Amino acid sequence: MTSLSAQRITQQIVDICERLHGRNMLAAADGNISVRLSDDEIFITPSGIAKAFMRPEQMAMINLNGDILDGKPSSERLMHLEVYRNCPKAKAIVHAHPPHAIAWSISHPNLKKLPSDCLSEVILATGDIPFVPYARPGTEAMGTELKAFLPQSRALILRSHGALAWGEDLEEAYRGMERIEHSAQILATAKQLGGLHALPAEEIAYLYELRKKIGETLL
Repeated sequence: MTSLSAQRITQQIVDICERLHGRNMLAAADGNISVRLSDDEIFITPSGIAKAFMRPEQMAMINLNGDILDGKPSSERLMHLEVYRNCPKAKAIVHAHPPHAIAWSISHPNLKKLPSDCLSEVILATGDIPFVPYARPGTEAMGTELKAFLPQSRALILRSHGALAWGEDLEEAYRGMERIEHSAQILATAKQLGGLHALPAEEIAYLYELRKKIGETLL
């Protein structure tokens, strides 16, 4: 990879972090983003740096084994590595802390996924948005809990922690994070206004079939 290409990618990561912060999905040094450059090189955001004020030259680099090649990588890199190892199509990962999505995971401990049967966009854009069981941040357990949802799920809510979206490029991963929080906010508002009401069963079945035709990409 040329230095020009590397600069473009690191700047794109910085831009995405600023967008996430602007939408209240990151606070202080929360969250992390990674981009897979090759079979064995991964750019990842640094540990302990406020993402809204991060500079491209602060980006860290690791390999698929978790070895640090440059900088001080995120303490949650094990989670990213598990996604890359289990999802051959994954080229980018966005982990953020979207408030409504996290609130759903805290207030509804028995839900397996966001109520997709109420909202057509959840089904069409993601298929489903499952809740991943809680695991202590920064530990191997985070990756272990994710395995059951990979590679079939590209947008996930991490209980009592945050959310994760992966894609075949960074823009797709960012769209996934946007979709998670936007859907969670709509459903939370609907619940407050009068309750959640599912679409007719035949419509839900139709939407899932249409999603299969659309493909795996996050919309």
